[in-house]
Amino acid sequence: MNKRPIGIFDSGYGGLTVLKEICKELPDYDFIYLGDNNRAPYGPLSFQTVYEYTLQCVKWFFQQGCPLVILACNTASAKALRTIQQNDLLTIDPVKRVLGVIRPTSEVIGNYTNTKHVGIMATSGTVQSESYLLEIQKFHPDIFVSQEASPEWVNIVENGKHLSDEADAPVKMHIENLINKDKNIDCILLACTHYPLLIDKIKQFVPENINIISQGEIVAKSLKAYLENHVEIDNNCSKNGIVKFFTTGNEIDFNTHATLFFGQNVNASKIKL
Repeated sequence: MNKRPIGIFDSGYGGLTVLKEICKELPDYDFIYLGDNNRAPYGPLSFQTVYEYTLQCVKWFFQQGCPLVILACNTASAKALRTIQQNDLLTIDPVKRVLGVIRPTSEVIGNYTNTKHVGIMATSGTVQSESYLLEIQKFHPDIFVSQEASPEWVNIVENGKHLSDEADAPVKMHIENLINKDKNIDCILLACTHYPLLIDKIKQFVPENINIISQGEIVAKSLKAYLENHVEIDNNCSKNGIVKFFTTGNEIDFNTHATLFFGQNVNASKIKL
């Protein structure tokens, strides 16, 4: 049997924070990471454009033989995943699978809140999609959700300003905006894979009684459980502990930024879609 790596996709660098945790949870598996940096960020783009770009990248993963692709991008998960799952996989390859980050996070969010009041920090596109509102309602109809769009946080991180004083004002403003929407919030989900790099800044402005949740570890554990429950997919995954990186942008620039997100040196190859 021709076993192949699992594909991990993001519009840019943020998905590397998810891949980092996945590699810890599944160290024996092979992975291919693709950042569509040439067309990033996806957040401000229309649903149709995000869908078209994401589908193009998913098809690239399938051309590499990947039996499973993880959209480690909240915007792509919000704006493209369902259409790809319901409409495209049947005609492209009904045996392959594409999963996102919103559902696994929504499934377990109830474990982190006592008040049943949850806050979501995300890009404008994810907030506007209302995907988290819908998914959390499915699994936890008793949880009240408030959202706050903080799109400039992505630029702060990508410009390497996440540890600087320049980050203080925009982080403080959006945290206060969210908490003012619901004083009973005791859990804040960072629903953008860039935001974990801001965790130290965020903690400065969040009361100690509020849990701050990043997605990487949740998605990693969910993927491990998925593979244990879907042997037919797991049997098609290669397991040599190899991770390869690709970008549609400048590979030198990608390597510099990616090392920050992934936590170790990255050597990417450039591709054209």
